[in-house]
Amino acid sequence: MKLNNYEIKRLIKLILLIFAFLIGFFSLWYTNNLVEKLEVQERENIHTWANATRLIASPDYEGDFNFLYQILQSNTTIPVILTNTEGEITSFRNLDSTYSGNMDYLLKKIEEMKADNEPIEIAYLEGEKFTIYYEDSILLNKLRFYPYFQLGIIGLFLVVSYFSFSYSRTSEQNKVWAGMSKETAHQLGTPISSLMGWIDYLKEGDNNLPQKVIDEMSHDLNRLELITERFSKIGSEPVLSPINLREVLNESINYINSRTSEKVQISIDGTIEDFKEVSVNVNRPLFAWVIENLCKNAVDAMDGEGSITFSLSKGDNKVYIDVLDTGKGIPSNKFKTIFKPGFTTKKRGWGLGLSLVKRIIENYHNGKIYVKSSDIGKGTKFRIELKTN
Repeated sequence: MKLNNYEIKRLIKLILLIFAFLIGFFSLWYTNNLVEKLEVQERENIHTWANATRLIASPDYEGDFNFLYQILQSNTTIPVILTNTEGEITSFRNLDSTYSGNMDYLLKKIEEMKADNEPIEIAYLEGEKFTIYYEDSILLNKLRFYPYFQLGIIGLFLVVSYFSFSYSRTSEQNKVWAGMSKETAHQLGTPISSLMGWIDYLKEGDNNLPQKVIDEMSHDLNRLELITERFSKIGSEPVLSPINLREVLNESINYINSRTSEKVQISIDGTIEDFKEVSVNVNRPLFAWVIENLCKNAVDAMDGEGSITFSLSKGDNKVYIDVLDTGKGIPSNKFKTIFKPGFTTKKRGWGLGLSLVKRIIENYHNGKIYVKSSDIGKGTKFRIELKTN
């Protein structure tokens, strides 16, 4: 199955996401292995330190005491507390010096150490013993949490990068939209002016053309002027003015009906009579373009046969325009995708119609448009939300 441009982009994003996940997983796995090895090494160091303590305390030891003291002094990272047979604290190392003289702190620390690691007992005289309590070093604890901190920084960087690139891409798309639209309007301007002159010539000249033909040519020329005006407004701040919804809907539907197969029925729900006085601030040419694009999209979805019904409803300072067709329907996972530039299910299409509709409604009219509901094989309902005056 051949993928369209938008689906290819989604696939690339998915591959990059999986790749990022694998990097994070490998980082955690490697760091955890390193932490486990350091834990084993620290336990071995503590046992070496314990044996040195036992030998120093033994009256029978005749070896090198300096070497044993060096072993004891070499522990500069692992917190330890040494107690005698009665449980009295005889010495400690590598604890917070601020609380070193606080007995409550030391006793609490012993309980924490007992919970983390099994204490080491050293018997050195008959009936006498030392007990060594210890915990993981500060370095080991930091290393244990480092991969999560690292992943957090990477995640933050990815989020910031994503939004930065998205903003940059959106800005670039806006410039392309505006540039193409204004260039199209500019290119249409010259032939339209020429056609106007020719129509005036036909009206005033002596010719055998029926008046109906000239009237239809004038009508189509007016249509071209309207299209040029629409394109010229893309990328500019459109002027919004209050209009009657029923009026603008009737105009757009009449235009589409006259240029659509008789097998397609476009109608306005009867309840719209209650909205004769409902007005909203819109740009008339652009809003009519939205209605026409939605109708054309519905006609394509119905393969040129079916019905399209418009209906209105009110909300809190809002009016809702629903457009229901009897087309093929849209899968729920495509409700948002269909508004993306480049997404299309047609063999011949740019995938810009619904994207343009969304841009006009949301960017220029501060409204919303979305798929209200859809059933495969039965039809789709689009909803437009606009603020009332």
